[in-house]
Amino acid sequence: MTKKNQSDRLTSQHQKRQGVIGIFGLEAKKHDITTARISHIAMDALKALYPQLTFRYRKSIDKKEINEKLHRIDPYLGQTLFVENAAIIPDGGIIEVEDDKGEWRVVLVSEAKHQGKDIENIRKGELVGPHKEHDLMDAGNAIERAHKNISEIANLMLGESYFPYILFLEGSNFLTETIRVERPDGRIVTLKYNSGKINRLDRLTAANYGMPINTNLCENRFIPHHDKMIMLQAASIYTQGDGSSWDGQDMLEIMIQIAETSLKVIATDLWRQINRM
Repeated sequence: MTKKNQSDRLTSQHQKRQGVIGIFGLEAKKHDITTARISHIAMDALKALYPQLTFRYRKSIDKKEINEKLHRIDPYLGQTLFVENAAIIPDGGIIEVEDDKGEWRVVLVSEAKHQGKDIENIRKGELVGPHKEHDLMDAGNAIERAHKNISEIANLMLGESYFPYILFLEGSNFLTETIRVERPDGRIVTLKYNSGKINRLDRLTAANYGMPINTNLCENRFIPHHDKMIMLQAASIYTQGDGSSWDGQDMLEIMIQIAETSLKVIATDLWRQINRM
């Protein structure tokens, strides 16, 4: 079976997704649901969509395992490790599928970041700053761990031609549009999306080479440059844009889309299972 035919077989499974997501989406819409829980729901949905495939969920990956994977690609890589039990723990964990050789292949990694409480503070009428005289708080740097996790998963998947890492963003530090928020006293505060005081999106687009956000970038891009080819592993970054919270069903939809892209890319390595679908 050719790679195209195998991909087409997976695409036919994709047509069932609306019904499946409709069922599992009800669970994902529960109030205060965590990214990890939605990821577990996504795995259940994938099992329903692709019953011939075997999936597993992992909360974390050891740095030692990442180094071993790098070392198999090239002995010069993966040599340095100072803390034996070092690990990365993405908020949504890691979903993997077993291929025909019994190897586990990552199909989804998800993380969620909330940064910037300006909208909440304004609506409550709370001022910020040392003397409580400002409407807006200078943006922090709580997103730095996201870069570390993205880099480590990129190391783990250096030998792959896809990168199923999703970063969900919400909060006033990730605006893509200017919004106006009303205080309890009726005063309107304007939050400008392009203000360096609050916007931190540019610090994260370093993880996708400045490519579009709210876009599935799971398939790696191969860029010719002079006499060489450069492979780009880009995180798929999603933001609400207006500072609002994510709906669990919307997150689930995106997770399934990214995971299905992963399955299509590695379809030739899932031949036995796909051929039985």
